[in-house]
Amino acid sequence: MNTQRKKVLFFLLLLTSHFPFVYADAVPGGIARVLIDTDERPRAFYKDKLVLILGQAGNWEAVVGIDLAAEAGTHKLKIETPASSYYLNFEVQGKKYESQHITIKDKRKVNPGNLDMQRIARDQRDILEAKSSWTEQRQPSLELQLPLAGRLSSPFGLRRFFNNQARKPHSGIDIAAAAGTAIVAAGSGVVIATGNYFFNGNTVFIDHGQGMLSMYCHMQDFSIEVGDQLEQGEIIGWVGQTGRVTGPHLHFSVLLNQTMVDPALFLTLPGS
Repeated sequence: MNTQRKKVLFFLLLLTSHFPFVYADAVPGGIARVLIDTDERPRAFYKDKLVLILGQAGNWEAVVGIDLAAEAGTHKLKIETPASSYYLNFEVQGKKYESQHITIKDKRKVNPGNLDMQRIARDQRDILEAKSSWTEQRQPSLELQLPLAGRLSSPFGLRRFFNNQARKPHSGIDIAAAAGTAIVAAGSGVVIATGNYFFNGNTVFIDHGQGMLSMYCHMQDFSIEVGDQLEQGEIIGWVGQTGRVTGPHLHFSVLLNQTMVDPALFLTLPGS
């Protein structure tokens, strides 16, 4: 099956299927579900980052985001309760993602100059602060909806080459649509950051609870402010082509424990 056909079939699945994250593989860019048998509500840490916890006494579950750069093998999850601290192991399987070659006409977006690098450093500090957001919420919903209807132009995890130069893997999904198309919140939450960044363009971060965040990039503009409480499906802005782009589209990312994971693992149609 050729790459374009795979993309079409994948996007049709996004439009028609529920991706039950309970079946997700523990692979780079995926999630691991680790059962924790304790009466007291535990805290869990993966690579020193707090991890989302669901469940109830005696039947807790850690939902762990796995980085795209993670190596296959045994990984450790640190568990803390009021009475003890210990480790649980889980296995990460290897996964190979396809490559994508993109031509960027604005060469500054591939090889930034000195002033650009200063701005990028400021951007990264702001983005890192947003990614580290943590809101205590006992049972956040892990079901998200697509932020808009459109053509899937790039799936998650692609090994990317800009003007034949290797760059970081694709940490979200790209949905192409006409400039000005409305974008909605994938899930209920609070707006924790907005900004205009060198690579990401106009960007919005929404905190859904316990370190689960969604990020929306390359927007034409946004209609919300930091601190706004949003309901799933509420309009947050419009498709644009700001930042490093080849045309109008939305880059949509989901984070767990400050780690970008495949958004498709959480997507469902409204009302399903």
